[in-house]
Amino acid sequence: MTIRDIAYVRYQATNLDEMENFLVDFGLHRSARTDHALFMRTMDSAHHAHVTELGEACRQLGFGFFVDSEQALRAIAARVGAPVEDNPDPGGGLRVRTQDPSGFIVDALFGQQELEPLPRRAAVPSNNVHARQRLGRTVRLQPAPSQVARLGHVALHVRDYRASKAFYEDVLGMRASDIYFDGSEDNEVGAFMNCGLGAQWTDHHTIGIMQAADGRSRFDHCAFEVVDLDDLVQGGEFLKNRGRRHSWGVGRHVQGSQIFDYWRDPFGNKLEHWTDGDLVNATTPVGRAQLSDNALYQWAPVPTQEFFG
Repeated sequence: MTIRDIAYVRYQATNLDEMENFLVDFGLHRSARTDHALFMRTMDSAHHAHVTELGEACRQLGFGFFVDSEQALRAIAARVGAPVEDNPDPGGGLRVRTQDPSGFIVDALFGQQELEPLPRRAAVPSNNVHARQRLGRTVRLQPAPSQVARLGHVALHVRDYRASKAFYEDVLGMRASDIYFDGSEDNEVGAFMNCGLGAQWTDHHTIGIMQAADGRSRFDHCAFEVVDLDDLVQGGEFLKNRGRRHSWGVGRHVQGSQIFDYWRDPFGNKLEHWTDGDLVNATTPVGRAQLSDNALYQWAPVPTQEFFG
């Protein structure tokens, strides 16, 4: 057990105001801002979950993970040959910074300041045919951004799938939940990887890696958990009414089972709202599936080429 969760994603963009305005519409909140960087939080206690650095070009820089102890942080430092240093970003704590085989910045963090969680509504109780939970109560929701609870995962296209998978297993202790193969079963091309927390239940995937067909490493998307299905759809309608660019959804994935909805920020980066995902632990069998056109979803509109761009 080395990491416990994803901490943040890190981008570079040419305009911090445009990024902040979009992220507020998406359901994030400003945590800190300098002349050179924007730090946005969710409603949980993490100091920030999305970082944008100001630059002359738009780039996807990397991401960070939380570890549970300074001892674990120092173990990672020894594995990658990097120092334990004071984290210079707002929220502080200790940091080990390295790069994965694709060149993405990977930060391991311990001791970062936590913030008071923001208030959010309870999930809407449902009246389904097996259980009547909402007795004498109606559902009345107001137009608003989604109430983003937390950052859940990042998905990557990588230039060397096997090297990337080995890095996340050997350096960070992650474990595969589901694996894609192409043609023969020994031709692995993708994996959804969890934090490897032993008997403790954890998200089906905290990182996803897929062999890039064009050899170009990049983020496919980052994904944020919202309160429930109503929150996901209502937040999507809010984004639509704000003129934001939709990419794909609403639908339900296969691996991970999440209900999803994908959007683009002003710089073309893809972000996902999701809810109702699978949880796994060390006893959960690793799934294996043939990569195919319909491997991504059980139900959804047929994705257009925009989603894969």
